[in-house]
Amino acid sequence: MPFRKSPSVHDKTVLVIGLGRFGTATASSLVDQGWEVVAVDESPELVQKYADDFTHTAVVDSTDPEALQQIGVGDITRAIVAIGTDVEASVLTLVNLVDLGVQDIWAKAITKQHGRILERIGARHVLYPESAMGERVAHMISGFLSDYIEFDDGFAIARTSAPRFAWDKTLEQVGLRREYGVTVVGVKKQREDFTYARPETMVEKDHELVVCGPTELVENFSAEAARGRA
Repeated sequence: MPFRKSPSVHDKTVLVIGLGRFGTATASSLVDQGWEVVAVDESPELVQKYADDFTHTAVVDSTDPEALQQIGVGDITRAIVAIGTDVEASVLTLVNLVDLGVQDIWAKAITKQHGRILERIGARHVLYPESAMGERVAHMISGFLSDYIEFDDGFAIARTSAPRFAWDKTLEQVGLRREYGVTVVGVKKQREDFTYARPETMVEKDHELVVCGPTELVENFSAEAARGRA
């Protein structure tokens, strides 16, 4: 079944393969954040069910490389393989995406062994999700955050790279709480221990900041931080 409207591929286009519980949760969160979601599944019933929820939907056998090529998968840079318990279909799908040149692939695994196989084939991120992980992954795949947890009362904690405008300044000088309404809980470098934030803490180029606050403000700051590193 072809797309009702051909996808216009751009930087905020994501391919989601598999419309089970995890795939639909992730795709829904991405749509809410303004992403263009290309959602496919081999089940006509599932595709029909979610046809009005996502930007583009189509019935596609993702284990068939020609079928993926026909819908322009080679032009998409980000993909989520959200296939459930069918390990063979998951592996074959990932192989096809790699062969078609998809660069940033997130893949669901049901066991550690399955995950190791996916990593060796070419998955950049392997996920072991419960149904509640969909929204968290949607925030992380945006590229703004390396980790994200949202609570039911509209409060969030996130880890994001320090923006350029904060480099070589103390947290007091940067004034993130004053300017963005978020609180810096701590700072961290790769392979170094977490350091609790203090007003005199110096922000360095390779720091990640652990911030908390109202969900919308945390998301706004993470987006600003990403632009600030450009």
